Amino acid sequence: MPFRSQERATHGAAMLDSNSARFALWAPDAQRVDVEFASGRREVLPAQADGWFIGRLACSAGSRYRYRIDGKLSVADPASRHQPEGVHGPSALLAPAAYRWQHPNWHGRPWHEAVIYELHVGLCGGYAGVIERLPALAELGITAIELMPVGQFPGERNWGYDGVLPFAPQHSYGTPMQLRELIDQAHGHGLMVVLDVVYNHFGPDGNYLGQYASGFFREDRKTPWGAAIDFRRRQVRDFFIENALMWLQDYRIDGLRLDAVHAIDEPDFLAELARRVRNDIAPGRQVWLSLENEHNQSHLLEQGFDAQWNDDGHNALHVLLTGEQEAYYADYSESTIDKLARCLSQGFVFQGQPDRNGRPRGEPSGHLPPTAFVLFLQNHDQIGNRAFGERLNQLCPLPALRAATTLLLLAPMIPLLFMGDEWGCEQPFVFFYRSSRRTRRCRARRPAGRVRQFCRLCRRRDPGADSRPQRRHHLQRLKAAPAPIAPATLATVIP
Repeated sequence: MPFRSQERATHGAAMLDSNSARFALWAPDAQRVDVEFASGRREVLPAQADGWFIGRLACSAGSRYRYRIDGKLSVADPASRHQPEGVHGPSALLAPAAYRWQHPNWHGRPWHEAVIYELHVGLCGGYAGVIERLPALAELGITAIELMPVGQFPGERNWGYDGVLPFAPQHSYGTPMQLRELIDQAHGHGLMVVLDVVYNHFGPDGNYLGQYASGFFREDRKTPWGAAIDFRRRQVRDFFIENALMWLQDYRIDGLRLDAVHAIDEPDFLAELARRVRNDIAPGRQVWLSLENEHNQSHLLEQGFDAQWNDDGHNALHVLLTGEQEAYYADYSESTIDKLARCLSQGFVFQGQPDRNGRPRGEPSGHLPPTAFVLFLQNHDQIGNRAFGERLNQLCPLPALRAATTLLLLAPMIPLLFMGDEWGCEQPFVFFYRSSRRTRRCRARRPAGRVRQFCRLCRRRDPGADSRPQRRHHLQRLKAAPAPIAPATLATVIP
């Protein structure tokens, strides 16, 4: 029998019994699709209407396979559940009943009890390493851990936001069975598990969709990562909704945080996703849905989503603590106390007011409960957006940080801590990205964009001064960083 989420799914391969599986690939640009098994056997996948290739083939759990497009291109299944050799290797079929849950009656915790701890699975030692930390987190008072994205990305080290196969848990962190064990063990400690998911783009290395399913993208809309995903198409919507249901049903993840939804051009997709999740999850089970959204669209928080990460609150507090006013912090550099007060009393700071570029931003939010906002002093972005990954305890006086932490923990909003906050960690958390050897150009483009961002965040005390010497000094420090960026890349962005 297939996994529960696959019973009505359209994308991917699902075991139907011990000896056969259904394979389904949406490839509207292809004329022929074959399934290539690692054994050397090849089977034609019959063409269906609307660009689908679907068929039932004899195979067993554990079988490894690729799709062969028009006899030329061999690719992993874009809805692969397991990539034991990485994004460029074959996909593998999973057996649904392979893991026996130890806490099958776990129904979760209500949202108002959330005290969230964000962590990077790889830096904690993989799925097994996170398991070792669960008792201490529960004793600390944490009620939920939030995992940075674990969808399969190229290479072995990555923040996770450049994933290309979102149904397959990252192989370098452990096996799908080990991820289930992590979630199961967390439930045994009374901890919810939230997963950060990326539905606004695919990473470049290992993404072959454009060669056989160009309908996934729309060239008339661009995002910071390239062509926008085309959520006007039913097949595309189903791909991501089925991914959300897989995490919630098959892995028993307790909640999802959707990354950068402001880069999704069809906001009704978000409402549809939330509606499908609420309708398909078993009654009585607690499932949390939250957003990152620079547009501050409060109406989404009345359409099935519990909360939004409140960058406004972070930015106001950061300006007060550090005095920094560069880049997006400039929006909070004037009347900062008043803006913090608006955040604490009404949720968003920007509720339609113009930002530093004169563009109106946000919607009224004062009618929403405080629990509709996740507040934090630090998170992966706000530390990693800095060239050297400094933490607040290295940027501001300790008494001020203690006062801000007290505010964070006692305010009625949902508090979020980033890994290491609890002991004043001084280890930098820098952006890191390592693609596979096949796509060296991707490794060059990504650091160049990050260095430009670092330059914008360079601290400049005198707005009228020439910033070029300071920026050159900043870039020299980058060259000497523990994970240095190639000098050729730096040379392309020195002002």
